[in-house]
Amino acid sequence: MGKSEETKDLVEKEFVAFPDIAADVINALLYQGKRVTEAKKLLAGPIEIIYQGEKKLRTQYEDLCKYELADGKIRILYLIANQSRTDGKMLLRKAGYTGGIYREQYEGKMPNIFPAIEFVLYWGIPRWKGSRDIRRLFRKRKLSEECKYIDELKLHVFEMRYLSEETRKLFQSDMRIVVDFLAEGASYRSNRKIVHASALIKMIKVLSGDVDIENVEKWMKEQGIGEEAEVTVCELFDQYIRQGRAEGEKKGENRLAKLVQVLMDDGRTDDLRRVVSDQSYRERQYVEVGLR
Repeated sequence: MGKSEETKDLVEKEFVAFPDIAADVINALLYQGKRVTEAKKLLAGPIEIIYQGEKKLRTQYEDLCKYELADGKIRILYLIANQSRTDGKMLLRKAGYTGGIYREQYEGKMPNIFPAIEFVLYWGIPRWKGSRDIRRLFRKRKLSEECKYIDELKLHVFEMRYLSEETRKLFQSDMRIVVDFLAEGASYRSNRKIVHASALIKMIKVLSGDVDIENVEKWMKEQGIGEEAEVTVCELFDQYIRQGRAEGEKKGENRLAKLVQVLMDDGRTDDLRRVVSDQSYRERQYVEVGLR
């Protein structure tokens, strides 16, 4: 995994990990907006699952683990995975995660038994085409009668960029801003109050393809905006995005000016004419002269 993918993965995990956002995601996507769980009922659980490898114990990690408590006992366990790419074998990963949880209950390592629900928040642009049903996963094996004995296992995937407007309206937390932005793009405007300003800006940036998130807190400090300050999307988000767009345009102009200078110094007039009108050719020239 490259640095940009690591940054995106970390930002997505941290955003969904806020108790109010985690509870909102669970209620909106699993329970059609009913307030089945609350932030105060959710307790962070271990994201590390141990399993027996070919020669030794191996470790796999889930993005987010939340225990829901009731009367001091675990009522249910939610496992939330963030995915930026489709994964045709994700069902097998799920079997490992949930199997590890149930194994611990069987061995008496947990105070009581409880169901484990895993679901996937898919943030990628291509539609998810991976198998969501274990029988479908093995459809190419030409199984017939024995197929009915394969245990049911389903993968619950929510394509966050393609949620219906009806589903988006079920969100009550900052997640509503994220899914509306993904659906409406640059035209998105809202007077919704932001709760987690820094995390929200980072989330929007990485989902827009910009993993340069180091200056977010610095910008907020310069603007005198605290994390707990009441601010709307229009007051904070639009202003930051406009500034970022302006800075990006300035960087782009500077890079083009440097490319033009290089081509002029080398007497490459034909290339100079072409980079002005052909964007793909211009991008190749950036790489060629070291201006990535």
